[in-house]
Amino acid sequence: MFKKTGIASNKMIEKLLPSAERRKKGPYAIFECFQEIPCNPCFTSCRVGAVEAFEDINHIPKVHHEKCSGCGLCVSACPGLACFVIDETYSDTEVLIKIPYEFLPLPKTGETVNGLDREGNIVTEVKVIKVQNNKKLDNTNVITIAVPKKFMLDVRNIQVGRE
Repeated sequence: MFKKTGIASNKMIEKLLPSAERRKKGPYAIFECFQEIPCNPCFTSCRVGAVEAFEDINHIPKVHHEKCSGCGLCVSACPGLACFVIDETYSDTEVLIKIPYEFLPLPKTGETVNGLDREGNIVTEVKVIKVQNNKKLDNTNVITIAVPKKFMLDVRNIQVGRE
């Protein structure tokens, strides 16, 4: 259940992960979306049909991980900033996570920044691998970060310009 802050726990997030076998095949999307609200950009943005069709627009989205390529279109399209792409095959010690990012300034590729948890607490330093500026398309920017594997379920945002 949600902590008293209303933020999802790691146990809730673990239930969203695909099978261990699928996780070894490359990037996959997870939706940390737990409220039934009228929303479906994840469904309409997915070009490979990896998001289950909604019987009701208020239903919580589900990912068909066997179809998901981890492209990240859903990350950029989600107005709730609840979509993430995780690639556990990046290295032996790090995972790549594509996160939505709506702040300025944008980080720079290669920059080391603070990785934050869902409450905004600093978890660990992370490296910015890619910056996808989508504002010209009126979509959310997507930042790809390298995160130590042990923090895979914790880091969901970054702090740029840390002092």
